[in-house]
Amino acid sequence: MKKHNWLLPLGFGLLLMALWQFIATKGYVAPWILPSPWDVLKVFIFRHQLLVHHLKPSLIAALSGLMISIPAGALIAIGMDASKALKQILYPYLLISQTVPIIAIAPLIIIWLGYGIAAKIFTVALVCFFPITVGLYDGFTQVNIEQIRLMKSFGASAYKCFIHLKLPASLPQFFTGLRLAATYSVMGAIIGEWLGGSAGLGIYMTRATKSFQTADVFAVIFSVILLSMLLFGAISLLDRLLLSSRRQQQDEYLEPKH
Repeated sequence: MKKHNWLLPLGFGLLLMALWQFIATKGYVAPWILPSPWDVLKVFIFRHQLLVHHLKPSLIAALSGLMISIPAGALIAIGMDASKALKQILYPYLLISQTVPIIAIAPLIIIWLGYGIAAKIFTVALVCFFPITVGLYDGFTQVNIEQIRLMKSFGASAYKCFIHLKLPASLPQFFTGLRLAATYSVMGAIIGEWLGGSAGLGIYMTRATKSFQTADVFAVIFSVILLSMLLFGAISLLDRLLLSSRRQQQDEYLEPKH
């Protein structure tokens, strides 16, 4: 995004903050319902150690679940691309998996994995693998069939067609799904922590809600937003670096040799 394109959303955000501060300080809404932005900022200033303490396990669960979902989603996508029968078998169940709320299967997760970090990681992986699988599979299906036929006419095997054509061509869609999964990973960690545990942003939010510490709840929400944006930005940066490198290699390959 260009630099000047940040001005409009930044100005709108500042306007919302100013309106929020005005409503809260004028007493139109009770502080335990809507604390002021300054009250939320004070949580970051005076209770930052507590926030960091709860942020660490959430970040570990989010990254661990995301790292598990990447190879799992990639293997499923490759399998569906390699076998039409496997695609017909698995694709409906992939869709069904997204219709069942995580909270609905929470009792099963607790029975199977308990209240430890494993339950949180499993929840994150369950949330993240779908966009990765669908994004990569859609990338495979969008490859021009004429290009595949051309490579095969020169004697290329299915494996070489996959490595040199389908896999590179699917990277944009794969990173699109990965960016979505990165933002979902933090949400999945929070949901997993709602199932139980001793530390995590979800635990902190639950405790703050029960004690009507609404400013702390808002602080957790902003922490989740910031963490999700950082993961999204990291994936976007990796996407830009890899794809720009691949384009540069293609340009060098296509450049006439003298």
